[in-house]
Amino acid sequence: MDPKQREKFSSAFTLSDMEIFIFPELLYSLVIANILSPVIWKWRDDNWFVDIDKMGPLKKIHRVKQYIMDHYDFNLDLDTWGLTDKQIEISRFKDFMDAEVLEQSNALFGYEGDKYYFDMDIRKHFGLDKYESDIIPYWKTETVEAMDAFRLKPGHVTGAGECVSLACLYAAALFIVAKIPLEKIFLMGTPLHSQNFVLVDEGVITNNRRIVTKAMWFNGTELSALARRALEHERVTIVAHSTGFIHSVYSEATIEETKYTLFRQRLSGFLETPVNFEIFTNFLRSVSRYQNLFQLSFPCVNQIKYIRLEKAFAYEHDSKHKIGDKSSRKLLCEIDEEDLSNIIEKDRAVISSDNFIFTRKSNKEFFELFQQEFPQLASNKDFIGDLKKFVHTVPKLPSSNKYFSESYHLILSTSQTREEIMAYLSGIRTISILADLAFYAGRYMDSCDWEPFLKAALERNPVSIEYFLKSDMEAVYQELNSWPNESIYDGNRLALPDEVVNYRRGDGIEKAITLINICKSRQIEIKVDHSGVNVIVKTNDHKFDFQTVKKLKLPSSLVK
Repeated sequence: MDPKQREKFSSAFTLSDMEIFIFPELLYSLVIANILSPVIWKWRDDNWFVDIDKMGPLKKIHRVKQYIMDHYDFNLDLDTWGLTDKQIEISRFKDFMDAEVLEQSNALFGYEGDKYYFDMDIRKHFGLDKYESDIIPYWKTETVEAMDAFRLKPGHVTGAGECVSLACLYAAALFIVAKIPLEKIFLMGTPLHSQNFVLVDEGVITNNRRIVTKAMWFNGTELSALARRALEHERVTIVAHSTGFIHSVYSEATIEETKYTLFRQRLSGFLETPVNFEIFTNFLRSVSRYQNLFQLSFPCVNQIKYIRLEKAFAYEHDSKHKIGDKSSRKLLCEIDEEDLSNIIEKDRAVISSDNFIFTRKSNKEFFELFQQEFPQLASNKDFIGDLKKFVHTVPKLPSSNKYFSESYHLILSTSQTREEIMAYLSGIRTISILADLAFYAGRYMDSCDWEPFLKAALERNPVSIEYFLKSDMEAVYQELNSWPNESIYDGNRLALPDEVVNYRRGDGIEKAITLINICKSRQIEIKVDHSGVNVIVKTNDHKFDFQTVKKLKLPSSLVK
């Protein structure tokens, strides 16, 4: 491999957020790696998914969502995958992207999103304020095996992963278990988040462990506000699909142009809704500072009663009913008489479900009538601006003004078995870089070049070095050998040193590479002898013997 190619393929092993930003093919390569893995295919045998094939697409997605909610936590910390230095990474990627562009587009290199993120002090938010400004985290995207292995870590009882890991897990699970065709699944990466948009029903967004339907997007709850944040405040830098990707920085796109056009149209429709009474009150639930501008009116015992809107919303906290939806009448019946009034307060606008402005079909018509009905509110630019943003989010997507190159598009069917998919992808590796990268991301070392793996293992695994920082080499060896001699990966797939240390287990060859990583960090010269089931690492003073069941052979460049 030439140096640029080696950098890309080594990044398929560590899959950090910054690497995915530089090499966008990696995002979908992990989806395919998860599809190749036997792990998610085993979900089909779980009782939770009995008769899932008889369900409609949306109900299937809800089933997968609940399984993920039950079995995985969201995890984003500074300890799991360690820290690196901004200048080291900028130097590493200088041949791929200009440093100034990188800093303007990636959260780890200076980008702070819209005003929301700037105000929150992003380094403090992620716990980076205790380090020098050039220190940044290795936020590595986990394979499904690494996600499952979190339950082996102290303090964890389930699997876990960060947002990109969860997005890739969702995409693979929707394909394997819910049998949603891959062409209906689009991955969206922003500088600080990753979500999927699925072309089912009116559209479904996956957001960390949860899903968001169009109705949920506009319901005004705190959960929907969290889900909306990325598309409201950030640029979408990458859209990845089975046909390829499009990137906000790169001028060439490999995604099929018609598929990207469809994605833009469907996402735009998902993010816009006409204003009716329910949507209007949902907006006021979401942006509570405007509630004191309104009174709610409703008929009660043959007369009209009024209640301050903020008081009406307060009743939602102890009720399963909501203002504005079909259960609104039941909520109003729960209101104490002392909170009701017969008087219209002159400084508040009166709204009700039967107000004629909420029966208009177009938003243009609604806002014209709103100005006539409530001229004082219509002159409040903040209020009108926030309402318009609530009912119509305009996502900052990569421009369509790109060169759409022709690339090999993956053709996978939900009717295929894992073995059929494996055979198909193996057969197209020479003509599909995405398929090839998937085998690297999946750690299939019996069919991958060792050089990228060793580059990743010995350059970008700081947690294993930090863990043994105060241990001499004999103590390192003794502790490694005390851990279970089992890999988190099946077959001839290999864990990286930081995975070995995080999950306190590994096959002998994985433990040997972990020890080599520590020796390299201490500038200790070594020789390696790999013969059959024995991997022996020799220094000037010690000989460390590990037993392996992996049918692999360390490359001659390492065995000296």
